Amino acid sequence: MNVEKIFIIIVIFAGITPLAFGEVLIQNDQKYIGDDGSLHIVGEIKNNLESPLNQINVHVTLLDENNYIIQTKQTSSLVNVIMPGMKGPFDLVLTNDEAKKTKSYSLKLDYKISPPKNQVIDIIESELSRDNYNNLMITGTVSNKGDITANTIAVIATLYDKDGNVAAVSRVHPEPDYLRAESNAFFVIVIPDKIQTSGINEYTLIAESEEYAAVPEFPVGT
Repeated sequence: MNVEKIFIIIVIFAGITPLAFGEVLIQNDQKYIGDDGSLHIVGEIKNNLESPLNQINVHVTLLDENNYIIQTKQTSSLVNVIMPGMKGPFDLVLTNDEAKKTKSYSLKLDYKISPPKNQVIDIIESELSRDNYNNLMITGTVSNKGDITANTIAVIATLYDKDGNVAAVSRVHPEPDYLRAESNAFFVIVIPDKIQTSGINEYTLIAESEEYAAVPEFPVGT
């Protein structure tokens, strides 16, 4: 009988400078106000273990100006399975009074050890540009280098500011969202927060499917 291991890591922040415990890290996080007035708390989870992770949840405790707890919210990694040595971003969005009252936060992370997946979903090209409405766009091609059809293909973008912190994240499904073996598909990711993306310094892309994970070295663009 297989026994599934569950791990919990608590990461407490003084301001927004991360402290990490163990070999799974929350890093490069920050909060920002989007163009629509919503509050985003973004960051990324780095897997330094030798095993893949799944069911990855980030519990965000919101604190007011007096460091009193407002409420705890939960969000998930946008990458379903984070392979060893790789990262998965997260984005918590608040649009009500909690957003106005939140001055700082703390983070707690839990996850499970996942069965390994073949790493054959690859981004073979990408380009960053802006559309006619000045929205930031990333276009590119995703490839299935496996032996069977990859279903529910997803492409996840993480954008970084000049300080290396996560500036914005996005997840899309190409159409159609399946990819036969040795086939390619075009994708478009649009990030509409113009203020937040005005100083973008670089970005990373990662792709996955139900059957497969991303290749070990995903591309970095500028």
